[in-house]
Amino acid sequence: MNDVLIIGTVALDTIETPFGKIENALGGSATYASFAASFFSKPALISVVGSDFPKEYVGLLEKRGIGLAGLKTAGKTFHWDGFYEYDMNEAKTRKTELNSLEHFKAEVPKEYRGIKYVFLANIDPEQQLETLRQMKNPEFVVLDTMNFWIGHKKKQLIDVIKRADVLLLNDGEARQLFNTVSLVKAANEAISLGPKAVIIKKGEHGALLFTKKRHFSAPGYPLENIKDPTGCGDSFGGAFIGYLAKTNDLSERNLRKAVIYGSVLASHNAEDFSLNRLRAIGMSDINKRYREFREIREF
Repeated sequence: MNDVLIIGTVALDTIETPFGKIENALGGSATYASFAASFFSKPALISVVGSDFPKEYVGLLEKRGIGLAGLKTAGKTFHWDGFYEYDMNEAKTRKTELNSLEHFKAEVPKEYRGIKYVFLANIDPEQQLETLRQMKNPEFVVLDTMNFWIGHKKKQLIDVIKRADVLLLNDGEARQLFNTVSLVKAANEAISLGPKAVIIKKGEHGALLFTKKRHFSAPGYPLENIKDPTGCGDSFGGAFIGYLAKTNDLSERNLRKAVIYGSVLASHNAEDFSLNRLRAIGMSDINKRYREFREIREF
């Protein structure tokens, strides 16, 4: 039985970095998030692909035990074409083809509506809201977004934030959304809207977890080999909620552990293109790096 519901994009990505290039590779926020979550839980995703979506990609997701009853097929698959220079914290877009995503309407299958853990991965906030409307009293909702939605659908995004338990943002998005240079102020303003916690991702420099009275700073993992950071934030979010669903413990202490597991999966993801690295690792690799994270913070 699936225990985490993830709505987001499933895409075909063309990506170029200083270390190589891939074309029409498996990508999308729901893809990375559900794959990362699958190390800890049994996720199900809500999204849309086109008739051109390779069957081998469907098979890969099925092999991970990811529920696909909510994956629609219509038209052509969403395609993103982007590149990175040596500053790997910033993706630059060459072309975005929405295709089937343009008219996508979230529909949650009946068998998924009772799932208690929900991850609203990066997608139109109207679709995030529609997903929540169809759910039966989820216990824990994590919300991710991006600068485009902050700039174009801020009102709808604020409505979703009010219904979320945890808000995920990167540092630039946090500053943009709350019009401040202070990440502490941005986090406090977000919490005042309703979430119990805010996580601000800082790429290679780690992540910050804010609750009403406390905060936690997770380190960045010192990677020697970085090929492609695409999907790292989505992998972080998927692992974060996947671990919480597995442990069913929403204490502040366990949120900290979930942040570290999110950071572990994100760091592995950056070591290769698409899902290539996540496909190659197992729980022994994840737990080894988790222990390294703990050692980094000891003093």
